[in-house]
Amino acid sequence: MDPELSAVRHHIGGAWTGSVNGRMFEKRDPWTGEVFAVVAAGDTEDASAAVTAASEAFGPWSLSLPGRRQEILLRAAALLDGRRLQVRRRLAAETGCAAVFAEIQIDFCVTMLRQAAGLPYAPTGQILPSDLDGTRALAMRRPAGVVAAIAPWNASLVLAGRAVVAPIAVGNTVVLKPSEEAPYTGGALWAGLLAEAGLPDGVLNVVTHAPGEAGVIAETLIADSRVRRVSFTGSTVTGRRLAELAGRHLKRVVLQLGGHNPLLVLADADLDHAVDAAVYGAFVHAGQTCMCARRIIVDRAIAPGFTARFVERAAALPLGDPSHPDTVIGPVINEWALSLLERRVREAVELGATLLTGGAPVGRCFPPTVLTGVPAAAELAFDETFGPVVMVEEASSADDAVDRANASSFGLTAGVITGDPYRGLDLARRLQAGIVHVNDQPVNDEPQMPFGGVKESGSGRFGMGFAAEEFTEVQWVTARKGPRPYPF
Repeated sequence: MDPELSAVRHHIGGAWTGSVNGRMFEKRDPWTGEVFAVVAAGDTEDASAAVTAASEAFGPWSLSLPGRRQEILLRAAALLDGRRLQVRRRLAAETGCAAVFAEIQIDFCVTMLRQAAGLPYAPTGQILPSDLDGTRALAMRRPAGVVAAIAPWNASLVLAGRAVVAPIAVGNTVVLKPSEEAPYTGGALWAGLLAEAGLPDGVLNVVTHAPGEAGVIAETLIADSRVRRVSFTGSTVTGRRLAELAGRHLKRVVLQLGGHNPLLVLADADLDHAVDAAVYGAFVHAGQTCMCARRIIVDRAIAPGFTARFVERAAALPLGDPSHPDTVIGPVINEWALSLLERRVREAVELGATLLTGGAPVGRCFPPTVLTGVPAAAELAFDETFGPVVMVEEASSADDAVDRANASSFGLTAGVITGDPYRGLDLARRLQAGIVHVNDQPVNDEPQMPFGGVKESGSGRFGMGFAAEEFTEVQWVTARKGPRPYPF
């Protein structure tokens, strides 16, 4: 084990500290099963201490000069860019992330930090017209305060970074709760990186916890009156529960939840491009991203040719050790996830689906799996299944494909492959999704884009260009240079 990981602790008020209760837990490598890190198992006392540190740091940080914030963020970008190999190795060992997706995450985060460095110089308000003679009115954006950021494991570097960088850039302080499956790359790594870049003590705090104990930390953060925003990325089930709790405390929440994302392949699509897009969109990071294509809806006219080529490509994807540069399909995150994938595929087949490839674990990996004819009663048909499992279904027309796509209770992202991009744009307006990519598959993100879904896929938008709206308060301010006449 790397000595740095022998005791991954909380980061509170600029100090690395153990849990008040003294407990630790072992985070294991999903590929080898060996201990990756020994991690502090925090509880309510640690969470409250982190909020205290963030609250105390908020005043000075919210008033800090834009040049200082920009310098810190640019320095962090340079530090991360210079540590690619180390970060890539740790993403593989902590989350089973293969090299391709690790590089995607690192590239995204370096770009995100550089873009965030411009936010301190963004306009912070506007002059408003007033009908009161002699009154000058302003609408000013002010940092909201302490942000509770709850991040998942699956794209740990990106999703933790996205949760903290933009709020910090616009003057907030943050308490980050990473997943127990990614306490380092989704937590401690960011705390150490930004501290080294010069971030003042208390601006970013990280509290880790043992498996099964996320709820007590999240509830403590949301219930604390000093926390003014909640940012959550994760499952719809958990997001609904946290939103209900936040509502009781009148906290604004930004939610990015699950997806059951469709890829529409129309009759006029370039078949080579469609197959390439579908293979990537369904199987990148072993299907363990919220954006992955779960349903490929193909026009009946081209379905046989598309399906045959897609299945052939899927079956040939290399799987195994995520640290090997040629690996595409690494291990799923844990034994529970592996057994869930196997159970849901088996259920679909028992209910009448046809299995075209895959379907059973290979060691700690689940191979690329393609099914057709999945009945509506099967869990695969209606619930998000995190792994390299995809359904292919036929549509009689483009209109039918849109109707099938919209039948889902989710609405995160979608793709449309067509020979007519203008037709694709027309269809995009009809798709009930927060994000639609024409002539591309659903797995896309850029730091400056408005990332988020509709329906059961969440509310609010992440993205550097939208941070000011989500993580600031609008304050109306007036000023007069002389007395105002009053009616009595």
